[in-house]
Amino acid sequence: MTDKRHEVVVTGIGLVTSLGVGRQVHHDVLMGGAAPARNVDTDSFAPYTVHPLPEIDWSQQIPRRGDQRQMENWQRLGVYAAGLALDDAGLKGDLESCASMDMIVAAGGGERDIAVDTLIIEEGRKRNDREQLLNEKLTTELRPTLFLAQLSNLLAGNISIVHKVTGSSRTLMGEEGAGISAIEVAHARISAGQSTHCLVGGAFIAERIDMMMVIEAVQGLGKTPDRPFWNSDGSANGLNLGTSGAFLVLESLEHATARGAHIYARLDAVAADRGSRDHDQLENRLNRLSDDTGAPQTGADTVVFCGTSGFPDLAARERAFLKSRFPATPVRTVGALFGHSLEAQFPTGLALACLTLDAEGPISPFAAGDDGTASTAANSAIVTTIGHARGEGIARLTRMP
Repeated sequence: MTDKRHEVVVTGIGLVTSLGVGRQVHHDVLMGGAAPARNVDTDSFAPYTVHPLPEIDWSQQIPRRGDQRQMENWQRLGVYAAGLALDDAGLKGDLESCASMDMIVAAGGGERDIAVDTLIIEEGRKRNDREQLLNEKLTTELRPTLFLAQLSNLLAGNISIVHKVTGSSRTLMGEEGAGISAIEVAHARISAGQSTHCLVGGAFIAERIDMMMVIEAVQGLGKTPDRPFWNSDGSANGLNLGTSGAFLVLESLEHATARGAHIYARLDAVAADRGSRDHDQLENRLNRLSDDTGAPQTGADTVVFCGTSGFPDLAARERAFLKSRFPATPVRTVGALFGHSLEAQFPTGLALACLTLDAEGPISPFAAGDDGTASTAANSAIVTTIGHARGEGIARLTRMP
């Protein structure tokens, strides 16, 4: 056995958000100087705002129509983004490399059949035997194939089928925490020498009535689309769901160098935890996670990608922590520009950080008037995500020489 630790680098980025499709589109939008314009839909689900799925030609990454038909949109988005990452890393179609590639996916539950949900609710208003009603509708209204499309681990399964990634496969569930843990596990395995290259990420579609209902059940959704993300007291205006398919190819530095891969950034450390947020326990945990990743407390050449959900009180605490821990470091509020994408939130922040560290100039603010300007290209990046209910994660990345 050896105790050698391997440096972990990012060699492929597959990113689809409401701003567009692919790495280059996001680079061009984010390096333009001024804060980019959001792409939001404030009408379809008024008074709520969503960051919608952009126009996509699914056949670019999922050529067989039969494969497309048996997936739901969130699975199509994940398979598409995974294909972009493999393409970008130069591994698409490399059957030998894909056969030995590990895969870790952060996934939520499948999309609901809204028509059946509505039928059950309406019938339930007229009957008292609701348990019997539910059993009747479950046996008569749901299509068996719908359950296949809803299985969370079928995102990984479809990536294997479409892109031939057939090494070990793991699917993690648990909202934002799943995305954090997926990156954490991938980093740990490569660092320990248990893996040489890994495809990791997640996908989320904002235009889902079922998820809006879940978030609004705790009065969490934003209802004022014309307001800026941050209020004057540091709180936010509520969660706006965001669409994102974000996958990364991680490799050991030796593996990437041996095949001459382009390296976006080095992923130095990932730390994750969860626990009570009462009193100052959240702040103490975030400071400990920052220490664990070696995050510098200040630096004009560092950028913090803040993955705050938008829940007002929680966002205010996160904002206060960032100002205390990183007082002279520019912040980029991911949710202000892209919305909040739950399982995909942390991978999205990492993808944006990698694009920034690979660029020659400073990245534009995401929240105009609130995100500080950056005067130089970044040499390091901090990515944070605090789950809207539970789970926290912080990563540190460095520009490669």
